[in-house]
Amino acid sequence: MIDLIALDLDGTLLDSREEISARNRTAIQDALSMGVRIVLVTGRGVDTPIRISQELRLNLPVICCHGALTKDFTANRTLGHIPVPLQYAKPMIQFAEENGLSIAVYSEEYFHRLEGSHAYMADMTGPGWREVPSFADVLHTAPTFIRFLGEPSVRAMQSEFGDWPLHFKLETWMEFMECAVTSRDAGKQQALARLCADFQIPCERVLAIGDSRNDVPMLRWAGTGVAMGNALPEVRESVRYVTATNDRDGVALAIERFVLTRGRRNEKKPA
Repeated sequence: MIDLIALDLDGTLLDSREEISARNRTAIQDALSMGVRIVLVTGRGVDTPIRISQELRLNLPVICCHGALTKDFTANRTLGHIPVPLQYAKPMIQFAEENGLSIAVYSEEYFHRLEGSHAYMADMTGPGWREVPSFADVLHTAPTFIRFLGEPSVRAMQSEFGDWPLHFKLETWMEFMECAVTSRDAGKQQALARLCADFQIPCERVLAIGDSRNDVPMLRWAGTGVAMGNALPEVRESVRYVTATNDRDGVALAIERFVLTRGRRNEKKPA
C-alpha cells in the first residue's frame, strides 16, 4: 500500500512543453481522494513547485533546490534549509566571477545572476530571479545552492573545486550541461526521508518517480521507485520499474499501477 507519492518535476510530471497532462492531473486527484499524500521534489527554486502544488491542491510542503530547502507554503514557513557553507561558496563564486563563468546563485529564495548574462534556465526567469552587477552583495549569507551553466563553466569549476566536500549534481538537458552545487548534507532522498519521518510514513509505503541522476538515491530509497522512460539509461537501470516518458503520461501510468489499481483491490466489497 502506498501512503505517499514523491514526484520530480522536470522530465517527470512536466512534459517537454512544461505542462501537466490531463491524465497526470486526473491520476493525482484520484490518489489525493484516496487519502494519499503527494509531495513535489525538485531541483528548482521555490516558485514553480509552490505554484504547481497550489494548482493541484497538494497536501504537503515542497522539497526544492535539490533537497536543500523544504518549504511549508501554506504557512510560509521554512521547515529545512541546508545551504552551501560560506567557506566553500565564497571562493567558488568569486572564482566564477573573476573568470567569467556562467553561474547562478540561489540565496534567500531568489536566483541571482550577473547583469548581461545570457546563460540561464527556465526557472531563472519570472519573479524568482534578480540581476546583480556583482555577487559581492549576495555573499553575506550562505547560498542554498550554486548553479554552473554550460560545459565550459562546468568543466572549469570541476577542475578547480571537484575534490571539495560538496555535492556536484551534473545534468545534461538537450546537450546543455549544468551542475548544481549543494552542501554534502543536502539531497532529495535525505529531505524526503525527513518529511516521511515527520508523518510516520515508512519508506516501504512511498512511491517515488523521477528521471534524473539526482533522483536515483530517492528512487532507490523508496519502497517503489519508478524511473521515467525518458530518463538516462543509468537512471532506468538503477531501479526495478520504468514507466512511459513524460510526454506519454508516465506519471499517471505509475500512479494507476501502484496506487489506484491496488487501492481498488483493497476496497471492501459491499455486503
